[in-house]
Amino acid sequence: MRGDPGGRQDRRWLDWALTQVEADSNRSADTHLHVFPLPPEWGVSLYVKDESVHPTGSLKHRLARSLVLYGLCNGWIEEGTTLVEASSGSTAVSEAYFARLLGLPFVAVMPATTVREKCELIEFYGGRCHLVDDPGTIYAEAERLAAETGGHYLDQFTYAERATDWRGNNNIAESMFAQLRREPHPVPAWVVVGAGTGGTSATIGRYLRLNQLPASLCVVDPEGSAFERSWRTGELDVTARGSRIEGIGRPRVEPSFVPEVVDRMVAVPDAASVAAMRWGTRHLGRVVGGSTGTNLWGACQLVAELVAEGRRGSVVTLLCDDGRRYANSYYDDAWVASRGWDLAPPTRTLEHFLATGEWSDPV
Repeated sequence: MRGDPGGRQDRRWLDWALTQVEADSNRSADTHLHVFPLPPEWGVSLYVKDESVHPTGSLKHRLARSLVLYGLCNGWIEEGTTLVEASSGSTAVSEAYFARLLGLPFVAVMPATTVREKCELIEFYGGRCHLVDDPGTIYAEAERLAAETGGHYLDQFTYAERATDWRGNNNIAESMFAQLRREPHPVPAWVVVGAGTGGTSATIGRYLRLNQLPASLCVVDPEGSAFERSWRTGELDVTARGSRIEGIGRPRVEPSFVPEVVDRMVAVPDAASVAAMRWGTRHLGRVVGGSTGTNLWGACQLVAELVAEGRRGSVVTLLCDDGRRYANSYYDDAWVASRGWDLAPPTRTLEHFLATGEWSDPV
């Protein structure tokens, strides 16, 4: 739905809706920054920003809030508007939360392979799951449903990088650097994130440049994703099968991905993501998901490089969501085996890294 061409949208409802969203933000304390336990003699710190403590349990809570505010302030969301999203899960969970907050219907168009736990969370917040067999059709199906209902397609893959204000407004980069201010190395050598929409990497990359911070941005990309190949070759029209690590990696290069602000990309095998997820859970004492495993795999490689160079410094990455959502998938040994993933070689790499500071490819 688009507002009255004459701008006659009911501002009373809009003012109420904006107040609800901002009040929700004020009720949520900033997310925690944890120190990953590394040997102190290395002189390198690894920090993990815990986005799982948001009300909906993931990094996507920030994105959902921004997308809803963007739609409200553009006049695209009005009282009674049906919100529709194409999502692999976590974004839709957070958007369903905000839809319920505003009393709006919500429909999530998702691949049929999405874990049942995420569907149940969307339904808990009053949303409806519309599952499709072909993941490549979720965009068109979301557009169709929005048009059919007279609703608004939130379209995270297009609007993520523009809905979030990277100049301030308590974005994730501003929060991260404020928390690092009193640490031994307040400006990290590397910030490590994955890319689903590309919105988080765009926000952080732009923030680093705006504030003239000598930190570099590394985007870790799971097996089967189009982003890393596009960044490496400079080609935008790249297609791939898509990632099996939920929340990151896409079969196409999304409009919100801004490769120019990325300093390095690391392609991560699926087995390494899952092994690092389980390894990270053991050492952090917090249950993490597959995308966090991908982040940790890349972050540990960069820590090992700093150690090998004799450099002191820090690396910071994200704990993206609560890993308990994956009890019946990534944490289920039979499920993992059915995917053909052997976790033993990457686990040996991680244990060798933690014992010696050295990095070796899994064999």
